Amino acid sequence: MSLINEYLTSMTDVLYEACGTLDRYIQDAIVAMFGAPVPFPDHAYKAVKASLLFQERQHELREKWKGEGNKWPKIVSHMQTRVGCNTGRAIVGNIGPDHRFDFSMVGPTVNLAALSESRAKEFGVFCIVTDNTQKASMATNDNIAFRYLDNVRIREGQQTVKLYEAVGFKTDLSQEIQDCLDCYNQGVSKYLSLNFAAAINLFEKSKLLEPNQPNINSGTNKNPSTVLLDRCRSLMEKPPSDNWDGVFP
Repeated sequence: MSLINEYLTSMTDVLYEACGTLDRYIQDAIVAMFGAPVPFPDHAYKAVKASLLFQERQHELREKWKGEGNKWPKIVSHMQTRVGCNTGRAIVGNIGPDHRFDFSMVGPTVNLAALSESRAKEFGVFCIVTDNTQKASMATNDNIAFRYLDNVRIREGQQTVKLYEAVGFKTDLSQEIQDCLDCYNQGVSKYLSLNFAAAINLFEKSKLLEPNQPNINSGTNKNPSTVLLDRCRSLMEKPPSDNWDGVFP
């Protein structure tokens, strides 16, 4: 309880500093909203900003826990936080029985945020946003770097949504990460245009520059470059139709 409370306190402080509204805690998870109950035009940007600041605060906590000797199991010093963001309309207000209200939100927009968070593990990343959030964030402040990850089918296969990683603040990106993104984005362009051989060459280069190296400097065994490399190889063996929309498989 001491560990969870310290973690939730730190993360909630970041949330409040970024103008977020706490919805609820689900064990060690935080559900939050931006732009309600008081609306503000850059709510999407502030949500993505908070997701990046969570990572920075998490790093500080890991270093603190490492310095506390044997107080915690070793796994604690490798703790990571995954975040999913989505932007749209939702039902927001006091929800519950007459004798107990919770100020909360419900609806497909909320569900899609949860879906985005769950997809982060598949790509070895920690901040995933939908294209709605990416566009809304960039419309008010363009100082965050995003990269395309996937196009996923939702709602019983009738609708798709594009997912992006929020990589970091542009002013904080090292030259190596910028080079990685340039190479990776070229690979994505080839991937989506069905030129899988060219995409493989580019992803082979970008995987060496990825900030999260599998089983080396992160708690993941993959990163976006390695995931799309595997996909390209699969798609070369079994090519999709010419009108492919990027949904895999």
